[in-house]
Amino acid sequence: MCLLLLLISPIHSALAVSDHPYHFGFKKSKNGQLPSINEEGFKSIVDRHGAVFLGDTSKKELYLTFDNGYENGFTASILDTLLTRKVPAIFFVTGHYVKDQPELLKRMAAEGHLIGNHSWSHPDMTTIPNAKVKEELTKVKDSVAQVAGQKEMRYLRPPRGIFSDRTLAVSKELGYTNVFWSVAYRDWDTKVQRGWKYAYDSVMAQMHPGAVILLHSVSKDNADALGAIIDEARKQGYEFKTLDQLPPR
Repeated sequence: MCLLLLLISPIHSALAVSDHPYHFGFKKSKNGQLPSINEEGFKSIVDRHGAVFLGDTSKKELYLTFDNGYENGFTASILDTLLTRKVPAIFFVTGHYVKDQPELLKRMAAEGHLIGNHSWSHPDMTTIPNAKVKEELTKVKDSVAQVAGQKEMRYLRPPRGIFSDRTLAVSKELGYTNVFWSVAYRDWDTKVQRGWKYAYDSVMAQMHPGAVILLHSVSKDNADALGAIIDEARKQGYEFKTLDQLPPR
């Protein structure tokens, strides 16, 4: 019996925590209807590990999130817009950003924004072992604490939106909530910028209650459109919230 258990246990463990990689994707919202990840085939995994891609969909609330892999000269303008309009946000940063932009990190924290984990070196975390995942996340958390004084780091955005059952489980054990998104568009390519109106239209067309909005801070279009996005969202009755105000899962 003991030998049988020894033979079965590794198989059971592999099945229970799979390392099959998923790229986060969703069916976009139209006309205020909620987006869906059901058709992507990983909703049960995301739900089981308490990952987030929606906020409270019963209320007209929005959660503004930025990915900051590197600085392209627009984050100061984004922070200016958030400050004048009194809007909270979270900035998911890499190790490169922490080392390269300490003053912007300090400003984020000083102005009441959250700083989230985007990993130290932006790897596909499904390809690295658990110990390396921990190292990637711990280095960002510790460095941000040292530079900006933010002692706690509770939110993680997996690099490139790639995840597996295992990486969600490991990061959850480290105290992280994985944060995906429900509003996004192709904004990360700095060679394909189409003007502020394109960014504005792309975001507003997907707006819905409880939206987690993903914007890349390297985009000039995003920086130029942000004020108009905030103003129009508020005109439509939306309120901007911080991820710390997400409903419990």
